[in-house]
Amino acid sequence: MTTFTALGVRKEYVKGLKELGITTPTEVQEEAIPYLLENNSDFIGLAQTGTGKTAAYGLPILHKINPSKDHIQALILAPTRELAQQIKKQLFKFTKYVDERIFVEAVFGGEKIDRQINNLKRTTHIVVATPGRLIDLIERGEVDLKNIKTLVLDEADEMLSMGFKLELNRILKYTTSGTRKTWLFSATMPDEIRSIIKKYMSSSAKQVEVNKNSLVNANITHQFVQTTIQEKTDKIVSFLEKRHAERGIIFTRTKAGAQKLTKELKEEGFSVEALEGDMQQKERDKVMRAFKNESLQILVSTDVAARGIDVQNLGFVLHHQLPEKLEYYTHRSGRTARAGKRGVSLALILQNERNRIAEVEKELQIQFSEISI
Repeated sequence: MTTFTALGVRKEYVKGLKELGITTPTEVQEEAIPYLLENNSDFIGLAQTGTGKTAAYGLPILHKINPSKDHIQALILAPTRELAQQIKKQLFKFTKYVDERIFVEAVFGGEKIDRQINNLKRTTHIVVATPGRLIDLIERGEVDLKNIKTLVLDEADEMLSMGFKLELNRILKYTTSGTRKTWLFSATMPDEIRSIIKKYMSSSAKQVEVNKNSLVNANITHQFVQTTIQEKTDKIVSFLEKRHAERGIIFTRTKAGAQKLTKELKEEGFSVEALEGDMQQKERDKVMRAFKNESLQILVSTDVAARGIDVQNLGFVLHHQLPEKLEYYTHRSGRTARAGKRGVSLALILQNERNRIAEVEKELQIQFSEISI
């Protein structure tokens, strides 16, 4: 059994990790931490969400910060406000027993920019940001990135699929001068990511792939049930009734679909709310809080709205329809079976979509079993 100490992590960090219940490194941590601690170079990590990426890059970044210098030394980019907040929180917890304070700020949309500008005026060593808000701050001259040593792109494929391509290119261009190293983490490798790597990263960047044979987490059981459009809601109701108190997410392709299904499930007496792309941030936070603290059992969401959700202990993911893009299946199903637990991913399909199941199986190297409800 490898330990964090053996990977080169300093004892005050190991103590902080232990308190968080993190004692055995995950595969991505084992691969990344020693390399990033010892080398000053670019790095590419292919890993799903829920594999422990934040500690994989977060611990090496913290080790490289010089607390006596009060400028920004590292920048972490993340696709969503939720993920940015979560990264900041985790880094803060890792540093609990470190003598010198390391200051981390998170900046993202949906919150007053003035407040974030004031926060950045204090000593800040690490900035965690969503791309759009960071560009705003750069344009206003309120964030100084000229001394950053490390730039992390977390969930790079999600950032691109959310339409942040221009912003990413601008930030990468803006920070290329000097000695900056780029660490890129992504679950999938679309062409756009390859072009970022080619353009902005060293050709000798180390690349690590975590359990590369399974693009999709091995603890997920993939199932499908054949149904008709009319019967979909009934099938979902029957499935949920068998699941009792288990929590899960139901994915729909459209916002209207999410609203309709939520209404139908509420009428059946389920504890359910919808999460949609154009919700007010306050509403979204309220729904997410309820889901996280388990007062809400089921979330109905579109792919766009579900970005950055990280909730532990989800028993299942339901696909009201298979997603248009294959990588969305990876992202969707990866919401369950976190941290070594098991989970179910169930797709409702129509007669004419059976060949689509075969496509998904082939492409993602997974096996579906057909069930009846």
